[in-house]
Amino acid sequence: MPYAAPRLSGREIEVLIAWLAADSKEQAAARLFITASTVNTHLTRIRAKYVAVGRPAKSKASLFARAIQDGHTTLDEW
Repeated sequence: MPYAAPRLSGREIEVLIAWLAADSKEQAAARLFITASTVNTHLTRIRAKYVAVGRPAKSKASLFARAIQDGHTTLDEW
């Protein structure tokens, strides 16, 4: 069954991957030279886009699964 993938911007994907690899929003923010609040804003928008296509992702694990399903990362990269 094909998944309806939301259109994430390049920056949204970059923030998502950095956050998935980090232990906290603060750590992801430091890596990207932005604030934790900005990371949170991106994640809120990303989650809203997934809800809009009928694929909610409330947890970090769910967002990780969506990132893999939609080709933004692979298990081999982790």
